[in-house]
Amino acid sequence: MQKTILHLDLDTFFVSVERLVNSELKNKPLLVGGLSDRGVVAACSYETRGYGVHSGMPMKMAKELCPEAIAIKGNAGTYSNYSDMVTEIIKEQVPLFEKSSIDEFYADLTGMDRFFGCYKYASELRQRILKETGLPISFGLSVNKVVSKVATNEAKPNNQLKIDYGLEKPFLAPLSIKKIPMVGDKTYQMLRNLGLRQVRTIQEMPIDVMQRVLGKNGRVIWKRANGIDHTPVVPFCERKSISTERTFDKDTIDVVKLKGILIAMTENLAYQLRRGEKLTACIAVKIRYSDFNTYSKQMRIPYTSADHILIPKILELFKTLYNRRLLVRLVGIRFSHLVSGNYQINLFDDTEEILNLYNAMDHIRKRYGDKSVIRASAMGARTIGRMQNPFDGRPPIVLAHRKQ
Repeated sequence: MQKTILHLDLDTFFVSVERLVNSELKNKPLLVGGLSDRGVVAACSYETRGYGVHSGMPMKMAKELCPEAIAIKGNAGTYSNYSDMVTEIIKEQVPLFEKSSIDEFYADLTGMDRFFGCYKYASELRQRILKETGLPISFGLSVNKVVSKVATNEAKPNNQLKIDYGLEKPFLAPLSIKKIPMVGDKTYQMLRNLGLRQVRTIQEMPIDVMQRVLGKNGRVIWKRANGIDHTPVVPFCERKSISTERTFDKDTIDVVKLKGILIAMTENLAYQLRRGEKLTACIAVKIRYSDFNTYSKQMRIPYTSADHILIPKILELFKTLYNRRLLVRLVGIRFSHLVSGNYQINLFDDTEEILNLYNAMDHIRKRYGDKSVIRASAMGARTIGRMQNPFDGRPPIVLAHRKQ
């Protein structure tokens, strides 16, 4: 049976989310990413691309190329929420799909033509996503993942494109070789030095020549240029771990600051666990020093999603790990061995007051953003994420530590 593979891609996803949150940003040049000198552009609006701006470049350079651009520090929690909304819609509509990134999906629609047209079905799915989330999304439809992905990129912005069976090579032929998935900057420059510019030229070359020039990758690139790809759609499964990390603008040895950031990170990830009805049984702390040596340590714990259990454990790991007394460049934490389940009362440690407190805090976070309630010890670490708009302009609720 002939395969039918759909590729969906949310257009300039981070930018689109920011514009949904704040309508004043529409049609304005926008940069999303780290705002420090070490920051990079995670996403940029189409308005900035004419100035040579692209994702992955230093934020400092992007601002120089497009001085009128508005720079915003992204909020991973907000983007995850919108990504989850799209994922749930696709999960309802498609029997087999793969979530390849926060804003990119593949779906196997093979065999669905006998009931209704795959292109019509994909179009209706795209319209539903547009209507229910407000996010622009493009798709490509073809016989395999590679051609569908290229078709999506050609369809953008906010459009759709179908490549009929047998027309894969003619579709790819006039395109730049840089549009072949897997051709990065270095490979592109190497191929350009050989006089290769269009995909058509690679299609006309013997596969052995490409393999001699680029090794095993040359064979893969030749196949992709010819529209050949047998990579299956990998069924979507939920993540087995969550993590976060922070690279400092300036390396630090301030232990109080480091602990405050770790507490803020733990609070945020614990809330993500509770929101997703997950529990963790393994935690880890990572430290990268100014000499770029990186160390990590993990600990198995009883299943939990409670701040007051996780925070002391994280600080305990940090205490055993941080022993070099060198300047620290990065810290991070990870929760793994995740299982489904709600946090339940610990008859030996918890009280009804603590459970009510968690419920109240999570309610406020859900409504006003995941940084709207923080511990006093984490006040200096608010920069790990930007407050969501409904709470902007108002200070967070601070929970002071109280000795028992």
